[in-house]
Amino acid sequence: MCIVVVARDYQSVVLWVVTMRLDFTDALYGEVATCCLALETTSEKGCNFVIVESDSKPSYRPCSLLLYTNTHFRTSSKSKSLKVSCSVNEPLKVMISGAPASGKGTQCELIVNQFGLVHISTGDLLRAEVSSGTEIGNKAKEYMNAGRLVPDEIVTAMVTSRLSREDTKRKGWLLDGYPRSFNQAQSLEKMKIRPDVYIVLDVPDETLIDRCIGRRLDPVTKKIYHLKSFPPESEEISARLVTRPDDTEEKVKSRLEIYKQNAEAISSTYSDIMKKINGNRSKEEVFAEIDALLSQVQKDKEKTTKLEKPSLGSGNHLKEPSTSQDNWRGIPTRLNNIPHSREIRKYFYDDVLQATQRAINDGRTRIKVEINIPELNPEMDVYRIGTLMELVRVIALSFADDGKRVKVCVQGSMGEGALAGMPLQLAGTRKILEFMDWGEYGAMGTFINIGSIGAKEVDEQDDIFILVAPQNAVGNCIIEDLQAMTTAAGDRPVVLINPRLKDLPGSSGIMQTMGRDKRLEYAASFEICYVFRLLYYAGTQYPIMGALRMAYPYRYELYKRVDEPSGKEKYVILSTFPQRPSSDEINDAFLGITRDQNKKEAGIWGFFSSIFS
Repeated sequence: MCIVVVARDYQSVVLWVVTMRLDFTDALYGEVATCCLALETTSEKGCNFVIVESDSKPSYRPCSLLLYTNTHFRTSSKSKSLKVSCSVNEPLKVMISGAPASGKGTQCELIVNQFGLVHISTGDLLRAEVSSGTEIGNKAKEYMNAGRLVPDEIVTAMVTSRLSREDTKRKGWLLDGYPRSFNQAQSLEKMKIRPDVYIVLDVPDETLIDRCIGRRLDPVTKKIYHLKSFPPESEEISARLVTRPDDTEEKVKSRLEIYKQNAEAISSTYSDIMKKINGNRSKEEVFAEIDALLSQVQKDKEKTTKLEKPSLGSGNHLKEPSTSQDNWRGIPTRLNNIPHSREIRKYFYDDVLQATQRAINDGRTRIKVEINIPELNPEMDVYRIGTLMELVRVIALSFADDGKRVKVCVQGSMGEGALAGMPLQLAGTRKILEFMDWGEYGAMGTFINIGSIGAKEVDEQDDIFILVAPQNAVGNCIIEDLQAMTTAAGDRPVVLINPRLKDLPGSSGIMQTMGRDKRLEYAASFEICYVFRLLYYAGTQYPIMGALRMAYPYRYELYKRVDEPSGKEKYVILSTFPQRPSSDEINDAFLGITRDQNKKEAGIWGFFSSIFS
C-alpha cells in the first residue's frame, strides 16, 4: 500500500513530499517517524505532516484521502529523541434499537445523512445475500423457506463480513436491528466488535400500538400513510389504502413482546454505553438529541497518542487499554426479606442466565446451577417453587428466542406402589410449568416442551435439556435415569438447576454401597456454571454474614455483609478462589488470615463449616 507524506510549515507551504510502501502489520508510526527525520533541519519550530493513504502507484500528488485523513504528525527539533504526536479522528460506531413504529427507520436515515455512517440492517443483508445467491444467502434461504429462524452463526457471519469492508472502516457504521439476543451480542464481543454508543428509542406501548394500527399502505405507490399523523393527499388515494397484515393490534402486541424480550436479553452487554432517547416526540426533536449525543461521542473519540523513539530502528509499542471482563453490578441487599422483590428475582434470573449462556457458548454440555437464596432454599419454610419455575422459564425462553428447541424436564414417578411418588418439593411442578405463561408467540409446544427425566424423553429435534431440581430420595436414586438421559442426549447441552444428588439410604434405611463410587463420580461430572450461597451462623438463617458467588467463567468470589451507619447494608469482597473454597478457607478469609499463614482451628467463624458438609 502506498503512503504519501506531505510536510508543511506553519504557513502551510509544502516543504517536502515523500511516498513509501508500508505493510500495516509493521510499526507504521515508527517508519513514518524515521522517514520524517530528514525534515528536522527545515524549521526550528518543527513541521506538520499529513499522511495520505493511496491505492494507486507512488506519486507525489495524494490520490485519495482514506484511512489517515486528519492525521497530523509533529517532530521535535532534537534528532536523538523524536516525538510524534498524532490526533486521530476515528469513525463512529453506533448501534440503534427500537420497537416497531418507534421511528427507528427515520432516525437511521437522518443519522446517515448527518454523519455519513454506513447503515447496516440485518433484514437488508439477508435479502441481499439471498437475492445474490451467495453461499451464506443460500444457507439462510433454506431456513427461511422452512419457516425456521436463521441460526445465529449465519446472521453473525453476514454482519461481521459487512463490518469488515473498507467503507465501514473508513466511514464508521450504524448497526440496525442487531444483535437481538445475548448470544449474538456475546459473539460480537468475542470478535472485539463493540459500538461507541448503544441508542435505544423509548416510546410508550400505547403510542407504538396507535402508530402501527393507524398505518395504511398504498398498494400502487407502496407509500406508507398514517390516518392521524400523515393522512393521504387525496380521496382517491384514501379509497385504495389497505392495512398491512402485521399492523393488526394482536400482531403488534406480539411483536412488542418479542422486542422487549430481545432488548432485555442484550441490555446487560451494553449497559455501560446505553443511551435511552425519548422517542415520543417529533422526529426533529428526537434527532436533535441524537445529533448532540453522537457529536459528543465523536468529540470524546478524538485522542492524542504520543510515541517516543529513543533511537533509530527501535521498535514501537502501544499499550492496549484495559477493559473490565465482568460488568456485574454487585450483590443486591435485603435478601432475607421474603418474598423477594421483583427486582431481586430478576437480578438473579439474569445472573444465572448469562453464566449459563457463556458456558454453553464455550462448548460446555454438562453443567449445573446451584443457587441458594432464601426463596430457593428447600430447608426453609418459605421455599417458593414458583421462583424456581420463573428461573427455568427465563432460561428456556432465552434459548428459544435464539431458535433453539428446549426440553424442560421434571422428575417423574420413582417407583411403584408406596414408592410411586416424587420428592415433596417437586410435587405438582409439571402442572405448574404446563400452565405457566410462555409468551404470546406460541413457544410452548414448538420451541419449548415439557417432559420427564429419562432417556425416553430425548427427541431428535431437542437442542437443549433443562432439568428442574433432580434429586435422590430415600429408597430411590435418580442417577440411573440421569445417566440414561445424558447418554441419549449425546453432545447436546444438559443443564441441571439446583440438583441434590447426594447418595441416600435405600428403602431399608441402609446406605447402598454397590456402585456408590460410580454414582458419586457421575454426580460430580457436571461442571458448575453458577453458584450463589448466603452464609449464616450454623443452625440459623439470620443474620446473613456473607455470600459466595461464582458465574462462569470467572473465579469464586467471597463477600462479607457490612452494616452501614445509614442503616443500609452492602457486600464487600474479601477474596477470590480458582476452585470452590473449603470451609477452612472461608473461615480464614473472614478472620483476615492469608493463605500462607498457619490455620486456626477455633473461632466463631468455624460455624460456617456446616454449610458445606
